[in-house]
Amino acid sequence: MATMCRETPATHVAPAVQPGHVYLVGAGAGHADLLTLRAWRLLTQADVIVYDRLVGDDILAMIPPSRERYYVGKARGHHSVPQAEIGALLARLAREGKSVVRLKGGDPGIFGRMGEELAILGEAGLPTEVVPGITAASAAAATLGMPLTDRGHAQQLRLVTAQHCREGGEPNWHDLARRDETLVFYMGLSRVDAICRGLRDAGLPGDWPIMLAANASLPEQQTLIGTLDDMPERLAATPLPSPCLIVVGSVVTMADTTRHADRVVTQA
Repeated sequence: MATMCRETPATHVAPAVQPGHVYLVGAGAGHADLLTLRAWRLLTQADVIVYDRLVGDDILAMIPPSRERYYVGKARGHHSVPQAEIGALLARLAREGKSVVRLKGGDPGIFGRMGEELAILGEAGLPTEVVPGITAASAAAATLGMPLTDRGHAQQLRLVTAQHCREGGEPNWHDLARRDETLVFYMGLSRVDAICRGLRDAGLPGDWPIMLAANASLPEQQTLIGTLDDMPERLAATPLPSPCLIVVGSVVTMADTTRHADRVVTQA
C-alpha cells in the first residue's frame, strides 16, 4: 500500500535573489531574533546591502564579509546621505546587475520612507520587492505583555508620526483625543511635552495613561509609565535615548511591569 508523503512548510523556500532587483527589507524592531526568515535569506544571498542607523551590529554580522555595504543612516538633525541620493544609489546598483537589499529598521512601510524609494525605482523600471518587518510598536508592547488593542480598552490602533510632514503642520489633536483607541507616536521624544499638552487641551484627562519605550525589544529597553500630566517631568528626571516610542491609551494600564522590572519606571 502506497503511503502519502506530505511536504512540510520548511520545504517551501523563497526563490533566490535576482540580479537587478531591489529588496526593501524590514530588519525588525532591534533584536536579531525578530528578523524574519525571508529577511535573513536575502541578507545572506544579496550582492549589496544598503542599511540604516537602526540596524544593529548583530544583524549586520549575519551578512557575509564579501558583500558590498553602504551605510546611509539618519539621525535627528543629521542625514548622512540625502534621501534622493539613497534612491539614486539603489537604482545605480541595480542597473549594474546586482541584487540589492535596502535594509531598514522596523517595517519599511511604517514611517520608513519606503514610498519615496519605490517611486524612484519604479520610474527607473527596476523590479522591487518589499519584505515586512516587526515594527517597534508591536515589539515594545510585547516586551511588557501589553496588547495594543483590547476589547475593554481600544477598538482601534493609530500609528502617528510626531514629525511634521509639512511646514507649520500640527496633528488634529481633537481627532486623536479619543478614549477608545491606542495612539502610538513614532519619532516623538523631543515632542513629549507638546503631545501631552495637545491631548489634554483636546479633552483627554490629565491622568490618562502614557508610556515611553526606548530601544524596543533590546536588552537595554527602558520604559517610563505615567500620565499626560506628569510625563514631561518624569522624562526630564529620567531622560531616555532615541529611538523612543510613545504609547497613549488605557491599554498602558495592562502593561506587566513585573517583566524586566529593572527597566520600567512606573507612576508613583
